[in-house]
Amino acid sequence: MNISGAKRGFEIIQNPGRFFIGGQWVEPSSDSAIDVITPATEKLFVSVAEAQEADVNRAVAAARTAFDAGPWPRMSHSERAGYIRAIGRELAKRDEDVATIWPNEMGVLKSFAEGTAVALSGVYEYYAGLAETFPFEERHHPAGGGALGLLVREPVGVVAAIIPWNGPFTIVAYKVAPALLAGCTLVVKASPEAPGAAYVLAEICEAVGLPPGVVNVVTAERAVSELLVRHPDVDKVSFTGSSAAGKRIASICGERIARCTLELGGKSAAVIMDDYDIEIAARDIVGPACWMTGQACSSLTRIVVPRRRHDAMVEALSSLMASVRVGDPFDPDSQMGPVAMRRQRDRIEGLMAKGVEEGAKVGAGGGRPKHLDRGFFIEPTVFGNVTNQSTLAREEIFGPVLSVIPAESEDDAISIANDTVYGLNNSVFTNDPDKAYAAARRLRSGTVGHNVFRTDFSIAFGGFKQSGIGREGGADGLLPYLEAKTVILEGVPAHLRD
Repeated sequence: MNISGAKRGFEIIQNPGRFFIGGQWVEPSSDSAIDVITPATEKLFVSVAEAQEADVNRAVAAARTAFDAGPWPRMSHSERAGYIRAIGRELAKRDEDVATIWPNEMGVLKSFAEGTAVALSGVYEYYAGLAETFPFEERHHPAGGGALGLLVREPVGVVAAIIPWNGPFTIVAYKVAPALLAGCTLVVKASPEAPGAAYVLAEICEAVGLPPGVVNVVTAERAVSELLVRHPDVDKVSFTGSSAAGKRIASICGERIARCTLELGGKSAAVIMDDYDIEIAARDIVGPACWMTGQACSSLTRIVVPRRRHDAMVEALSSLMASVRVGDPFDPDSQMGPVAMRRQRDRIEGLMAKGVEEGAKVGAGGGRPKHLDRGFFIEPTVFGNVTNQSTLAREEIFGPVLSVIPAESEDDAISIANDTVYGLNNSVFTNDPDKAYAAARRLRSGTVGHNVFRTDFSIAFGGFKQSGIGREGGADGLLPYLEAKTVILEGVPAHLRD
């Protein structure tokens, strides 16, 4: 059944052929365009303008002017919070647009997109609330003289927010909301595969009357995006995407000492302890493994299990993965949609073939669903007999592929989980919370869950090692958009007098 694409992008996005720069929808410098293909049907969803160097320069200039000469950085945090709350309210009115755009761009189930859409406005509300509680100015007793020491936190400046294709609506919110509260101005660079979130944001910024140049939106491919990262008027880059691209961005920022935060890849482990039920663990691993068709950087893809329980885990996971209904993301009966694009499916297939070549055994899946002859679909797949040095265990696959790795002991399991260049997420499966806590403190990752996949942007999200630098979400997600300044005064200013 093909019921995908109830609306096309042209019916949802108001100005796909323009950029939002300086508070206006402006014509691009060229007629270059990017076609966004619906992954379930392989049909055109929308075509958007493709930014060139002149467009990037114009967007950065607008953000620079808005920061250096505009009212935004000089408003109070409470005044900026009013705009942030307004953005959240307008976004709540666009729930159905979010739930239509996201599946059409990257294949996520509409039901999953609907659940996410409902929560997005809360991100803006949270950061607006920090206007009253975050310590933007702290009093200190200076040790080297002076009557009063102040630690003040000021906006870092112009931010390039580079958005990935897999979770653009969520990631836009967790970059834009804290940056706005801090007093920064932004150039939001949308993914060419999934520009819809940035366009919706731009429409909302226009609707709420955000001062011109505070948020600017362009869509660009990698070469032009690099010009944005290199731009001398960009003070900070906030990037979410692959570790390879993150390394490139970090090196460029390092050349000019620009600030950067990087949320990158992962190869996360589910560590199954001896006391935990295999069937329950398998059930609670498989569900999240199929969210977003496995296109989530924090997905638990390495299943580390005691050697004597290896075969039972492979069997349990395989039975569940084989029963997952793969189909159109707009069909309510579907439990998993397609991957985002042809090249992504091709890459997954290549990595699975490499796994077989290296000696891993297919427990379930391993190919394309036979009942679907169109779309970028892949079967939920389980491999057993995987060694932690193999390609399946080392490479981020970014698809619904689980690898079961045997361990000789609990210490060995922790060692296997940590033996990766990544450090984004892990989970420990045990009935003993003390054992879970002890293991969590030994695991080198930004998040550790207990008995299920966990991630929580309301606390903080980010990784160790090559999974990134910095955190998004929570109060920690505000810090990268602030510079700390020490002010030492010989007297107390009026606003601090009792």
